[in-house]
This record gives sequence, structure tokens and C-alpha cells, in this order.
Amino acid sequence: MLHCDMIIGGEKISATDSFDVVNPASGEAFASCQLGTANDVDAAVVAARAAFPEWSSMADEKRVEMISALIPALEARMPEFMQLVTQESGKPMGGLNGVGSGMEVGGAMAWIGATAALKPTVEVAHEDDNVKIEVRRRPLGVVGSITPWNWPLMITIWHVIPALRAGNTVVLKPSEYTPVAVTRFAELVNEILPPGVLNLVLGAGEVGSAIASHTGIDKVVFTGSSRTGRRVMESASANLKRLTLELGGNDAGIVLPDIDIEAMAPKLFAACFHNNGQTCAALKRLYVHESIYDEVAEAIAEQAREVVVGDGLDEDTQLGPIQNLAQLEIVKSLAQDAKDQGGNFLTGGNQIDRPGYFFEPTVVTGLSNGSRLVDEEPFGPIVPIIKYSDIDEVLERANDSESGLGGSIWSSDPEKAAELVARMECGTVWVNDHAGLNPNAPFGGIKQSGFGVEFGDWGLEEFSALQTVWLSKA
Repeated sequence: MLHCDMIIGGEKISATDSFDVVNPASGEAFASCQLGTANDVDAAVVAARAAFPEWSSMADEKRVEMISALIPALEARMPEFMQLVTQESGKPMGGLNGVGSGMEVGGAMAWIGATAALKPTVEVAHEDDNVKIEVRRRPLGVVGSITPWNWPLMITIWHVIPALRAGNTVVLKPSEYTPVAVTRFAELVNEILPPGVLNLVLGAGEVGSAIASHTGIDKVVFTGSSRTGRRVMESASANLKRLTLELGGNDAGIVLPDIDIEAMAPKLFAACFHNNGQTCAALKRLYVHESIYDEVAEAIAEQAREVVVGDGLDEDTQLGPIQNLAQLEIVKSLAQDAKDQGGNFLTGGNQIDRPGYFFEPTVVTGLSNGSRLVDEEPFGPIVPIIKYSDIDEVLERANDSESGLGGSIWSSDPEKAAELVARMECGTVWVNDHAGLNPNAPFGGIKQSGFGVEFGDWGLEEFSALQTVWLSKA
């Protein structure tokens, strides 16, 4: 069994208690981790604050050089990281359309490189014969990072690397469901960066709450559910710490009647089911025009019947298990409610009879807004396909959600699609695609999907404070 220690001030730290990490493909533990407490968060904050002066004042070129050194360190250990991600998250090594642990580790390296290349700028707000006014950016101090279980390594990179690039130090808490690859990454970071720049505290709710409320932490970046995000926001008020919250999504896709069904069906299926539907910005509810409704639904269902579900370590597997038992129970509950509401299951609808947390890829028709499966984010391999007849009506139904993370328009007419995207109430809109991300394009939600953005210059700015400098010429 693998063993994971916490890292505080560059040193591995043990605890009195530990917790197991379960492989969702078997339902059995494969790793044991130290169980941190609020006292460990206190120690991590002390270490991070002690490391901050040196790290924040380091020459920019040197800081970029050290962060960039993480890329070859990860690349040299890519097979190891892929296996760890697969064992703890369940995602396949390759996966449907290449969305698996290989993509996660490779994407982590790409994001490190793109973020390291960003450079905070000094802007001139005003200049005349008497004064020059510059707008500079300075690091905030200590950043607390709380990451989820669905993309454990990738989202850690999204949180930690821009924080470090901006000159902050970090206290990191990965999900207790998926801490293993993140622990290995933290070990690599501490081999390259100065002690205390990145501190790792393992644990569950007590550790997350301690980070959110800690007065020695200047900002928290959190990815997870809207419910937990609200608790983080409430706790953060203790010292008015800054926040970036990337919360739940129940993304809608609208399919116009002019699409090429044969060409679009595989893309629609992948948008709904990549990573087994366990992505905040996956397509969660699909609205299809009545003239092509049955044909599109059957084409997607056919994809669901053919996809290979299994242990992510098996080469042929395209979709793995649901990551944890609690999430499996949520998906089962939503499927049962859809059955009770008269939903028509074109495929799936049941837990697979094998060890682990497997659920059949499921396509449901005959539902609409007001059904739980339409109104609630399932975060699993199940999607409702909803019939519509009028574009104004379907836009209203698509926007009738507390969530506002992403959405998509599917059409053979780019100009028509471009007119409609502005009417979708969400942070990102795709045309003939869904859930694509780029390290140079901002990503974030509105409504109950959070606030603040990640990626690019916009995301980097979230980890710094403006400082206005008046330079008198007199």
C-alpha cells in the first residue's frame, strides 16, 4: 500500500491518525494518508509566511526558471503520475477521445509552461510634466488552495502555479478522495522550490474549514460544489480574504435543426460523457429541436451502447467508474427519480454488477425542466435529452438554472450560432463543441457557479493586488 505524508516547511510531517484512499474500480484501498488537523494548517501557514519574503522578492527570471523546472520533472515521471491518477480517480489511462490520465498529466505540464510564460505588467495610468502614475501588481501573501477529486492533478496546477508565478506562497489541501498524485507533485515541488513555498496538508472537512477561515491566509481558491463554496465564502469573511470560486455547473447545450447528425453525434456524446460526466463544464442537459429529436437521441444512445466501460488501467477502457460511493448514490437517485417521472431510458440506468463504483452510460428522453435530472447536476454518466420547438423558449429553459458555468450552441450556421451565444447566461459558450479549455483564455462562472476566473493574464491577476504608484517629477 502506498503511503502519503504531509509536507510543511519542506519537511515530511506525520500525524496521529491516517485515512485510506480507495481505488473506485475495485472499491478497495490502495493508499494510506496522514490525517491533518487545524493545527497542521497553522503550522503550514507559519511556514508559508516565513517563505514569502524571499520568494516574492526573488528576481522574476529566477522564479520563472524554478517553476519551469517542474515540467521536465513531471515528464520524467509521467507513467507514474498517470497510474496514480487512474488508481485514485478511476479515469482511464487513455480514455474516450484521449480524455484520461495521460491527458491530465500532459495538460498539467502544458499549463505550467503557459502560466510560467505570463508576465505581470506595469501600466501607465497617467503622465504629464508633473507626475507619472504607474499601476503595478504585487503578490497577496499566502494563498490557500482546496482542490476537488475529478481532475486532481490538473486542477492543482490551475490553482498553485499562477499563485506561485505571481510571487505568493501556498497551503494546499487536495480532496481526501484523490490526494495521492497531488502528494507526489508536492514532493517534486519541494525538491525544486525553496522550503515553505508550497505546503501540503492532507485531510477532510476540518482542514478545508481551517484554510478558509485562517486569518494568516490572504486568498483562497476553491473548486467544488456551490454549497461548499458558499461555506468557504462565509468563512473567508473572517479576514476579508480574496476568493476565486469555480463551483458546480449544469451546462446546457442547444442543438439547432440544421446540424449534420452523423458528424455531430460523436462530439455530442463526448461532450456529455468525457471523464464519465465528472467535469464541472461537461454538457449536462441537451436540448434538441423536435424535428431531429428522435434521430439525435438514438444516435447518442448508440454511442453509449458501444462505449467500453471498465478499469482505467485496462488499455481498451474508454470510461471508468464513478469516483466515489457517495457520488454513485447521487447518480442512482437521479436515475430512479427519472424513472419515477416517466423518463424513457434509451440505454443504461443501473449500477453495473461488478466490484467498484460503475454505472451504465445512460441516455434519458421524455423529461423537461422541473425534473431532478434536468434541474440538478448529476456529475456522472447520465444525460437527459430534452425536446424543444421554439428558440426563444429553449433559451429561456436553458437559462432557467442557478448554475452559469458553461453552455453550447450546435449548428451548421456559424452566424446564427454567434447571434445566440450572447443570450446564454454562462461564463463560457462554445459553438459545436463543449468543455474545451485553453491556458490563455479565461474560464469561470456566474450565478451559483462562482466568481473570479482562471487562466491567462486574467487568471494571474486574481493572485495579486493593484498598487498605484505616483512618481512626482517636481
